[in-house]
Amino acid sequence: MRRSSSTIPFGYTLDEGNTELLTPVPEELEALDKVSKLISDKALSLREGALWLEYETGRKLSHMGLKKIVDKRNG
Repeated sequence: MRRSSSTIPFGYTLDEGNTELLTPVPEELEALDKVSKLISDKALSLREGALWLEYETGRKLSHMGLKKIVDKRNG
């Protein structure tokens, strides 16, 4: 995936060989899929989902950042 901003999206890291490319992190993307479904089903709040993601992956994501991702996936 080509990098389009200075922010590295959740579920990706900078490619070691080329800083213009992003490398997917499968564990983070799987966790994001799980929590996105739980939020869509109203089983978790955005804040709970953000905390769960941090616990599962070790990477922080704000509840509003998570909202943008969930809205984009469901849009």
